[in-house]
Amino acid sequence: MAGDPGWRVRPDGGRPQGRSCAHIGLLPTSEPSPPAPPAGCADCLSRGWSWVRLRRCVTCGYVGCCDSSRGMHAHDHHVLSGHPVVLSLASDEDWAWCFTDEVFLVRSGHSGSGQARRQRR
Repeated sequence: MAGDPGWRVRPDGGRPQGRSCAHIGLLPTSEPSPPAPPAGCADCLSRGWSWVRLRRCVTCGYVGCCDSSRGMHAHDHHVLSGHPVVLSLASDEDWAWCFTDEVFLVRSGHSGSGQARRQRR
């Protein structure tokens, strides 16, 4: 099901306020049980590289490493596929990122830190 007002753009210091995301409707409306965590970034694993954090594409489910990782495979996936939004898979993070609109997205009533996620487990 398409996203809902349960997600909002998180204010991001240094960026203009009032930004929006045209892709917020791609985000899940509820918090389903997360799928089993992947073994890692498949593209990094195939090269023998390590990664920092993982991101899951909300359009197709591709899992790639974050921009702080050597491969930046989640971003590369966005560039190649045009899929705009990824969810953080880090256990201490509870947010999404829209590459196209360059905004953090958090569930309404949450700061985007993993604290809210840990409390719901």
